[in-house]
Amino acid sequence: MKYKKLGNSGLEVSELCLGTMSFGVPERGNAPWSLNEEKSRPIIKKALELGINFFSTANMYSDGTSEEILGRALKDFANRDEVVIATKVFVPMRKGPNAMGLSRKVIMTEVENSLRRLGTDYIDLYQIHRWDPNTPIEETMEALHDLVKAGKVRYIGASSMSAWQFAKAQHVAELNGWTRFISMENRLNLLYREEEREMLPFCKDDGVGVTPYLPFAAGRLTRDWNEQTSRSMNDQVAKALFTKTKEVDREVAEKVAEVAANRGIPRAQVALAWLLQKEEVTSPIIGATKISHLVDAESALTINLTSEEIKSLEEPYVPHALV
Repeated sequence: MKYKKLGNSGLEVSELCLGTMSFGVPERGNAPWSLNEEKSRPIIKKALELGINFFSTANMYSDGTSEEILGRALKDFANRDEVVIATKVFVPMRKGPNAMGLSRKVIMTEVENSLRRLGTDYIDLYQIHRWDPNTPIEETMEALHDLVKAGKVRYIGASSMSAWQFAKAQHVAELNGWTRFISMENRLNLLYREEEREMLPFCKDDGVGVTPYLPFAAGRLTRDWNEQTSRSMNDQVAKALFTKTKEVDREVAEKVAEVAANRGIPRAQVALAWLLQKEEVTSPIIGATKISHLVDAESALTINLTSEEIKSLEEPYVPHALV
């Protein structure tokens, strides 16, 4: 495993990041396919053994239980100073006013809740999960800056927004001498490449690390198109993201299968290798529900796709509606 600086910061993260949306109490939250703590811990332990030091979660994953499971596992299996924990804030964790968004009140409340669930004194990378149109960005950026100065957060990042919104946030921080974002966690894979238009060029120019999620398009790039899994049948978010474009996406998925068959490797390695060859990408976030998923992902680090293979994978793509 190799390590890279995350953006222009001095923070070193592994070339792969383990996403933990698949870990949690299945009966809580919106991920009934998630693995409970007993099944999650061996995967987290294997990730550490492979040299992965970067772990991404969110307060809302399985109603907070993902953070709890990750925190306990890292406490048992790792040295806290050697791992990088990323979590997110925005989605409501309860009903009522001041339950969601990026106001100072929400941020200050939720960071304490995440610290408690993770069982740690600080969060390495605290990310805003979405853009909040109802809170002045100045309020959000100052609150995040205050968390850094208080030592509760080391760095800040953002996720899933328009490039102009991200640029505005960075500009506001710079104008006021506040902490700037060092990373962008966005949706980028062979079935959704709209981030190539503005976000990736901006991140490259601004020195921001890119940590894409859903590199396998929620499994659609790793199996036969009509094959069903527990997640594909129950993940309402993924259905909303991919259902409208399934006919055009299918051709891309078939190209992934073709390249994989010619090389004699799993399709997941082809999809991940395509992401890794992008110079803007620092560390793709992989979701794993089996040890083999981690092993396959590690193997993708040594795969160099040819220009002809990349062209064949990208050629069938058609523009998608922005999400």
